[in-house]
Amino acid sequence: MASSHSHSIADIKGAKVLMVGAGGIGCELLKTLALSGFRDIHIIDMDTIEVSNLNRQFLFRQSHVGQSKAKVARDAVLKFRPDISITSYHANVKDPDFNVDFFKQFSVVLNGLDNLDARRHVNRLCLAADVPLVESGTTGFLGQVTVHVKGKTECYECQPKPAPKTYPVCTITSTPSKFVHCIVWAKDLLFAKLLGDKKQENDLNVRSSDAASSSKNVDDVFERRKDEDIEQYGRKIFDHVFGYNIDLALSNEETWKNRYRPKPIYSKDVLSELAPRNGNVDNSHASDGGLSVSAMASLGMKNPQDIWSVNENSRIFLEALRLFFTKREKEVGNLCFDKDDQLAVEFVTAAANIRAASFGIPLHNLFEAKGIAGNIVHAVATTNAVIAGLIVIEAIKVLRNDIKSYRMTYCLEHPSRNMLLMPVEPFEPNKSCYVCSETPLSLEINTNRSKLKDLVEKIVKAKLGMDLPLIMNASSLLYEAGDVEDDMVAIYEANLEKVLAELPSPVTGGTMLTIEDYQQELKCNINISHREEFDEEKEPDGMVLSGWTQPVSNPENKDKSIGNGASTSDATIAAAESEKDDEIGIVSPLKKRKLPDDSDISKLAAETNNHKQLQVIDDEDDLVVLEGNLDGFKKKRL
Repeated sequence: MASSHSHSIADIKGAKVLMVGAGGIGCELLKTLALSGFRDIHIIDMDTIEVSNLNRQFLFRQSHVGQSKAKVARDAVLKFRPDISITSYHANVKDPDFNVDFFKQFSVVLNGLDNLDARRHVNRLCLAADVPLVESGTTGFLGQVTVHVKGKTECYECQPKPAPKTYPVCTITSTPSKFVHCIVWAKDLLFAKLLGDKKQENDLNVRSSDAASSSKNVDDVFERRKDEDIEQYGRKIFDHVFGYNIDLALSNEETWKNRYRPKPIYSKDVLSELAPRNGNVDNSHASDGGLSVSAMASLGMKNPQDIWSVNENSRIFLEALRLFFTKREKEVGNLCFDKDDQLAVEFVTAAANIRAASFGIPLHNLFEAKGIAGNIVHAVATTNAVIAGLIVIEAIKVLRNDIKSYRMTYCLEHPSRNMLLMPVEPFEPNKSCYVCSETPLSLEINTNRSKLKDLVEKIVKAKLGMDLPLIMNASSLLYEAGDVEDDMVAIYEANLEKVLAELPSPVTGGTMLTIEDYQQELKCNINISHREEFDEEKEPDGMVLSGWTQPVSNPENKDKSIGNGASTSDATIAAAESEKDDEIGIVSPLKKRKLPDDSDISKLAAETNNHKQLQVIDDEDDLVVLEGNLDGFKKKRL
């Protein structure tokens, strides 16, 4: 025993480790690595410290707010382990500097990330560099650690991840029945329409009865005229979206036969004539501009736990809009909702509450609304600490090349056989994984209608997760992203606008395209087959990719109160779209996935059925794709 112990100490001392992420898991992990004897640690994190991190990211203090997480974490640990080497990078792991050669210098890579996109990217670089990856995530009390070694175990992308929860557009625009529907409407439609990018398509006025109002005059409502007083503009918007639009919807009797009939709300009904604002408060708080501007502060409302009346929500709504157009006018037109932007949260809370009042849905306070809008599951510091410990245990096994002992470990919320940790042997690589087994994919597409840019945006970037793709048809180069010679830029730009069949080297049924990402060193082949028609409802992209396990949205998401009789639109709105989270939920383990034994399976099935779709994520951290929901798996195996 002694010899293997000293052997592992030598492994640890000589190891060079890359940590990606210095947040909830990252702080715990860096501390544990340092105290376990690791001497050469590199950390990448693009984030800066926010006040909300301080409850659990214990290497950071109030005075560090606004500084780089990676750098401050390094400084904090060097105070109690001054003799080790820690290198920090305040950068995005997807930056081109972090290429395959960069990854090759490490003995193992440890992930403490909070989004699917970066995880997929690191997975590919580790495969290309042939460096083992220990992946992790937590959500509240749940957590997991998985080990990915090229050729020996599944890669991170061998199993599909659940797609974020989406809602039919008609539910959001016409027939909300839950508060979350009002939040999605306020955040993804109204906020985006008034304050976001004007070029973005927006379904704010999509409605069954909309044939009457042509889109032209509707758009004019949202434009603020040159001479228009901000108060008048605010009331015009208010009356249009909370009053006129509801009246218009009520004119379609069919929709309301078996539903609550909404009540239109006009500004004159809830507000006395342009109630004078508390004159002197205005300049005290809101003068410095930026993220500290607050409608609550300027109206003297202090408590985010109070539920506001319709009148108060209306005042907040108009005040927030006024502040955006007066104190932050430079940002109007390219704002994105951010849960750490106080004014944006106030605007969305107020708008969602006024809409909820219309539709007979209970109102919520700002704190709750912010949680829903930002997909927040409150983090548990202990879970992060447990998961960080497990990462280090697996990293040590990887350094010792002790393949037989590798385990994927799930941290549960309720004990299973008196244990909160459930170890599972890793699964073999999925032979049909296009990332680690390079299996060709098939794409059905209308080659006479779809353009090359549709293929690049909807498939290569959105589904295959490539950042800098290169697309070839046999030996002819159709497109290349990144640093391209000037004379080629125009050619590629022109190609993007052409339909596939009319490209210089035509893409038709039977063509095989090769797609490469040089930074990820990933190459994959796609067999194209031509198809005329697509179902707008089920195949809104107008193309279908197969041979790759497409993320499945849980059947539970099909809300019973949705869409019975309302106009259906082909679009759906993703609710969980905060950049923090792309995937939380339970993926069922598939083929050759060995599990401990029967009783474990049924226990875990019971355990995981309580949280089938954890489609939310803590304000910041580290999410989990919990392997579970084993009912189907059990039947297949036994």
